Amino acid sequence: MTSEQPFKIAVSDDALALLKRKLDDTRLPDEVNAAEWAYGAPLADIRRLANRWKDGYDWRTHERKLNALPMFTRTIAVKKFGELDVHYVHQKSTAKGAIPLLFVHGLPRRAIIKSHMCAGPGCFLEVTKVLPLLTAVSVDHPSFHVVAPSLPGYAWSEGVLEKGFNAKYYAEVTLALGSSCYCADHLYPTTQLFNKLMISLGYTEYVTQGGDWGHILTLTAASLYGPKHVKASHTNFPICEPPTFGTPIVLLQCLIASFTSRERDAAAASQNFLKNGMGYFREQSTKPQTLGFSLADSPVGLLAWIYEKLVTWTDSYPWTDDEVLTWISIYWFSRAGPAASVRIYYEIGDAVIGFPGTTVPVGLSFFPKELARFPKPLLRSKGNIVFESDHDDGGHFAAYEKPEALVGDLRKMFGKSGPAAGVVPGCDGY
Repeated sequence: MTSEQPFKIAVSDDALALLKRKLDDTRLPDEVNAAEWAYGAPLADIRRLANRWKDGYDWRTHERKLNALPMFTRTIAVKKFGELDVHYVHQKSTAKGAIPLLFVHGLPRRAIIKSHMCAGPGCFLEVTKVLPLLTAVSVDHPSFHVVAPSLPGYAWSEGVLEKGFNAKYYAEVTLALGSSCYCADHLYPTTQLFNKLMISLGYTEYVTQGGDWGHILTLTAASLYGPKHVKASHTNFPICEPPTFGTPIVLLQCLIASFTSRERDAAAASQNFLKNGMGYFREQSTKPQTLGFSLADSPVGLLAWIYEKLVTWTDSYPWTDDEVLTWISIYWFSRAGPAASVRIYYEIGDAVIGFPGTTVPVGLSFFPKELARFPKPLLRSKGNIVFESDHDDGGHFAAYEKPEALVGDLRKMFGKSGPAAGVVPGCDGY
């Protein structure tokens, strides 16, 4: 394991010139009259964004802004996969009792919904709005030391070219301190990687927050490394496996529960997503390499592929063109290239479980335009749920769409009178 190395994004002039040449040579498709969003990303939107990306958008300006973040890299050994160089944001609070927090962004994730899966794009940009709020010092709320890594193959974390990364396997995990081992039937190499990262930074006890795939990874970390290392977990993507006849009590609770109109609307929206929003997933999880050629070679193809999700998976979030283009540019200029982000779908295989069981305290935040929404009685049966919060608006990218709301929930959960107060010894947050 190497020491922490300061990191700055430095996209080459040649890479910028190549992007411009490819944008110059773009051939756009036609469009069905009055198609709007029914057929996918609208032609007018993609034409406008592509033109700005080519002639108006200044990557260097946004690169400088991103480089103001405290970013680092560190090489960490992952059992069976060798050493991986991971990119991460690490912002420490000045509060003496700040709570170490592992924040995991979304990536292609698979949530079990009646044998169907859903997934979403994500990157370390998701932490940028919550970072100053989480590290802020106040006598009225807790403060956090924040570690926000880029998942393998995303942004400037090294990609994986060996088969099976993120696949289910039986493993014995030796932690970075070498003091203990864990045996588990289901292990995600990424979870192992991030636990080692936290320990290498001196955070031998910490809490977690995640949405999208971050939900799976952080709760898996809690199940594998809690309560020794992971002391509590919070998710804004509370999903789980549906009840079956193998869980008769839970199934009966869900059948007889009196659902609110909001819960019924959520169920209908989830079913609509399964029917109309899953095409991209089936391609990425079966033949990712075929799609990868297009995403790696066509910036407009990549733009349309991700832009559709950014817009349709948020709750009327007012995206600016430069926000979208910065998000897409990170994929385009990423260390492993855009194809790595879709290849992971295939590797996930059958390893994903909806709500890994854990005894540590768990908090749930519910945003109404989340893609998959499950009955609370079912969720409560899956773990030690100590905190719940319902919001009136917000969608899939809660940390980016509603940073104040998400941070507010974390402050309530870990604050002095919160249900997870003092879970990290010596770190009360103040």
